[in-house]
Amino acid sequence: MEENVLDMFELNGKKALVTGAARGIGKAIALALAKQGADVCVNDVIEGENVVKEIKSTGRDAFFFHADVSKSSEVSKMFNEARKRWGKLDILVNNAGILRSSPFESISEEEWDNVIGINLKGQFLCSREAVRLMPRGARIINIASIASGGSGIGFLGIAHYTASKGAIVALTENMAVDLAAKGINVNAIAPGAVDTDMTKGMLDDDKSRKAFLSRIPKGRIGRPEDIAAVAVFLASQEADYVNGTVIYADGGWLAS
Repeated sequence: MEENVLDMFELNGKKALVTGAARGIGKAIALALAKQGADVCVNDVIEGENVVKEIKSTGRDAFFFHADVSKSSEVSKMFNEARKRWGKLDILVNNAGILRSSPFESISEEEWDNVIGINLKGQFLCSREAVRLMPRGARIINIASIASGGSGIGFLGIAHYTASKGAIVALTENMAVDLAAKGINVNAIAPGAVDTDMTKGMLDDDKSRKAFLSRIPKGRIGRPEDIAAVAVFLASQEADYVNGTVIYADGGWLAS
């Protein structure tokens, strides 16, 4: 039987909360953490009970909490529920995010606020609540993007998305410094092109898909499980000395 390379990264008894976990990357991360032994709160604004059932089938505890991460009142209720159930939180994965596409001059204030609110403010609100529940050795993992800025590449029509993701990198670095004394590690994962519902419109188009593939030395589009594997590592004891950094999981895109 082929050995699971993730088996060394055990998370037995850890309590985790993953935002935007009903599908895509968030779902893959929630399931991967559970397979390594963590109990998981599945958060989303769409139905996530199917993910809870999958997690419970592994023998781990799980529950679903509907909350919009851009709203502080809903975030507070979610973390209060985690406190009631578990009394602590060891792992927070700030995955919830949205992608909107508009020419720069056509981005409305409402659309800008929506993207920044969920992608950036949501990570701040969830992290602030999580820290109050976290013991030493806890982990916060933020999901950024290769479209985070400073990477030497640009993307048409997603200025608000790239602004939010670039700010996440800065937020991650500063959180890592601020929270190091509490024994909490903060890192980010920056995925490249990953096949999810959010990228379906781009990747289902043959021309667009070929353009993406031409930039990826690995020769394939990423899978949600590729990102989940990095999250498992960052959540584990083996990543204890990894703090304040961004791991680019992009198949070599930025190196090409």
